[in-house]
Amino acid sequence: MAQFDFGQPHGGIIQMAYIVKDIQAAMRHWIDDLRVGPWFLLDSFTGIDPVYRGTASKADTTIAMAYAGHMLIELIQPKDDHPSVYREVMDRRGPGFHHFGVASTDIAGDVARLSAQGYQEAFRAGVPTGGVVVYMDGGPDQDGMIEFIEANDGMERAFTAFHTASIGWDGSDPIRSFG
Repeated sequence: MAQFDFGQPHGGIIQMAYIVKDIQAAMRHWIDDLRVGPWFLLDSFTGIDPVYRGTASKADTTIAMAYAGHMLIELIQPKDDHPSVYREVMDRRGPGFHHFGVASTDIAGDVARLSAQGYQEAFRAGVPTGGVVVYMDGGPDQDGMIEFIEANDGMERAFTAFHTASIGWDGSDPIRSFG
């Protein structure tokens, strides 16, 4: 199976994401207690043309990403009370695991495959690296949602840069700008 430059397989899980109440405190936990970093912080993410459960979305979040080995860890803090895939999970069960991120070279095909298995499209938006992400919700019995992340050159460049920064990271400059 082909691999991305950041070490994960095409079509495989490339990310684990967590909802947090305080992104600064969460990053400090991962930095100080788990030695994961550096973190790449995006102060505001709404997405490009975001759609939450069939309706245009106004929700804003702060996100941070860092590698633990070859796994990209994403922390997400909802910034408002607008309906979103993040707010609904935070309100239902509080902070913790939210979704698996899967690299997709065929978003439409992957969405159709999971839809046929009973998943529902919960969120879709364009992202800063180009392309789109689509969150599929399998219901409350699933461990988390599945986010299909469009595998494209922009995604691979950004995630490879984050991964490269993590290799041999000495703890300096632990929180950096996403872009």
